[in-house]
Amino acid sequence: MTCATLGPRGWPHLMPLWYVVREAGDGRPRLWAWTYAKSQKARNLERDPRATVQVEAGRDVYEQLRGIMLEADVVLHRDPQVVEALGLEIFRRYSDSGRLAPEVAAMVADQAPKRVGMEFVERRRATWDHRKLGSGY
Repeated sequence: MTCATLGPRGWPHLMPLWYVVREAGDGRPRLWAWTYAKSQKARNLERDPRATVQVEAGRDVYEQLRGIMLEADVVLHRDPQVVEALGLEIFRRYSDSGRLAPEVAAMVADQAPKRVGMEFVERRRATWDHRKLGSGY
């Protein structure tokens, strides 16, 4: 996922993030990610809690690309237990086996107090799917 926030000079600040999809209380899926609390993107979100995120899928062939862009309000979560659970979920998602080595879990626990969780609350979306174009684009 690529996340765009507004930097201190008003320019977009783009950064890649690992993420997970969680169900919200309303049954709709929400993207969640984490970052260091002192990172530029966290500081940007403290100042202006809006972000645009983009998730793409498909091979590096134009006809296979598809994706979604969300304009979102971002809720920052600072409770270390919430952040640790999120970090563990993120690392499980990106591990080959879905399981974590004890040293990875310990690293996540050590980092959690220094990080924030980011919950992206969708306001607007745009999607694209180049597979629907067929062979004549």
